[in-house]
Amino acid sequence: MYSMPVNQLELWAALESDRMMHPVMRQFYKERNVVMEERRMRTDSQPTGRLVEQFLGTAFMANPYHRPTIGYASDLQSFSATDAADFFKRYYVPSNMVIGLVGDLDPDVAFPIIEQYFGQIPRAPKPVELYTIEAPQNSVREVKLRDPAQPFYLEGYHRPSYLAPDDAVYDAISDILSNGRPSRLYRSLVRDQQIAAAAAGFSGFPGNKYSHLFAFYAVPIPGHTTDEMQKAIHVEIDKLKTQDVTDDELQMFKTRTKADLIRGLAGNEGLAQQLAYYQTRYGDWRELFRYLDRVDKVSKADIRRVSNQVFQDTNRTVGVIQTQTASSQPPGSPTGAALAPGGVEPGAPAASKGAEQQ
Repeated sequence: MYSMPVNQLELWAALESDRMMHPVMRQFYKERNVVMEERRMRTDSQPTGRLVEQFLGTAFMANPYHRPTIGYASDLQSFSATDAADFFKRYYVPSNMVIGLVGDLDPDVAFPIIEQYFGQIPRAPKPVELYTIEAPQNSVREVKLRDPAQPFYLEGYHRPSYLAPDDAVYDAISDILSNGRPSRLYRSLVRDQQIAAAAAGFSGFPGNKYSHLFAFYAVPIPGHTTDEMQKAIHVEIDKLKTQDVTDDELQMFKTRTKADLIRGLAGNEGLAQQLAYYQTRYGDWRELFRYLDRVDKVSKADIRRVSNQVFQDTNRTVGVIQTQTASSQPPGSPTGAALAPGGVEPGAPAASKGAEQQ
């Protein structure tokens, strides 16, 4: 993303198009080490990071989300500058590129500049994505991570991608469950029962391009367990399946969605980002505004229908961090060491393989 005076448009086009045509992977291996350290920091050294990696590897068997975005440690160790250059050459091509320009622009001036500089980039066919469609889940799957850390509860249910006709319905469910202090999960688990420090339900986990998960999480406060989190969350899920949401809840979702859209379009950066995003995802930037039409059509019956379709036991994957004290660690393990299931130490060479198998 760039912010520039309008009289610098041609300079930007010259620099950016040249970067696309002649990429230079400067200090590649130094930067690769930075990414490896980021993985160690966010995944290997974080109980919740290890849990999420194993959770997604268990929830998805064939879907691309089975693999962590950052990759496994062995992936990073073997990834070369040649690999990066080949990836760039395949995907950073005009047929796979969208540019969003917003500001005090004259189209008669801007378009010739874009065509002059970006038209020099060699043409190539848009890369074809090949991926396996996830088969329906037919049993509860579970991941338990024993670690000397705060307990944590996570569960997820498979749902279709962002292209699904009911995508706005999932957004409504997420909003009603988790948007702010009036939301159902906050009121029930945090405010009224006072058994959780935080609780939420949300769609788009870990992304929404492919079929993904509608997930719930809760962090129990001292003296309460992950089993209590599960029961309390399921009470709220059952309400969605058996009772209509209120008129106020549904209207608040629709009002907030429209307000968020308007606020997001208030500045040049937000407007350019949204237009480019919808053009890339849907092939038409106008879907940004058609989405509001779909939001307006969401009904109480839709929420009950989708809740009953998706929130089924056989469609559920559960992830739990169970607090492990030093006295309960396996014999011979280092005191205070954080162990993944199977006794594999985080960061060890076999950690990635072990995470995939859980």
